[in-house]
Amino acid sequence: MTMTSIAPGVYAIPVGIVNVFVIDAGDLTVIDTGTPGSAKHILAAAHQLGRPPADIRHILLTHMHADHTGSLKALKEATGATAHMHPADAALTQRGEVMRPARPGPGILRRLLFHLSGLGMFPTRVEAATVEHELQDGQVLPFAGDLQVIYTPGHSQGHVAFLWPHEGGVLFAGDSASNIGRLGPSILYEDYAEGMLSLARVSRLSFDAACFGHGPAIIGNANARFRQQWGQ
Repeated sequence: MTMTSIAPGVYAIPVGIVNVFVIDAGDLTVIDTGTPGSAKHILAAAHQLGRPPADIRHILLTHMHADHTGSLKALKEATGATAHMHPADAALTQRGEVMRPARPGPGILRRLLFHLSGLGMFPTRVEAATVEHELQDGQVLPFAGDLQVIYTPGHSQGHVAFLWPHEGGVLFAGDSASNIGRLGPSILYEDYAEGMLSLARVSRLSFDAACFGHGPAIIGNANARFRQQWGQ
């Protein structure tokens, strides 16, 4: 497991097919939890930072899919952290559900990955976990360096991204977009048209780096890349 620095105090942790992120702003905040079995990797990353499990105080979820919520319960039990999520997806997570009807994003690769996901690539259920706090669009969180919540529905009804306002801005895009080979749409969508509207909105924000659930981060002039793709 290799932890990568995105910006001072911001780290990416690759856990198999998905990325998890940690923000060190006094307490530690984790963004997404990976597939089931990923909690040990997140705790190992905290150890690399010289921090005990109890220093992880907050867990933010971009959405309810199993590769993002699969280790939520385990990580909460190991750390005592509270979970934060948009209510539209939190309702499913609290029942251990991970999917609504969805269709693949555009292109052969996305259709292939979508097909593979239906063949057992992702769990169809996860351990149900309590979500203590509901996230709302535009909310500025009183931790993690004043992280801002950006509501970005499309990939899922309750998908959110996060904007960290330091070091030129870091966008945590979740699965609103992907960077598999190159910047583009996500693998699947509940509502593709709504997802494109969300990306058009995100492209108007100011951020120098962008982090994704799938694919490497873009570090340097990332907002220009988004504007080129989805600006209106």
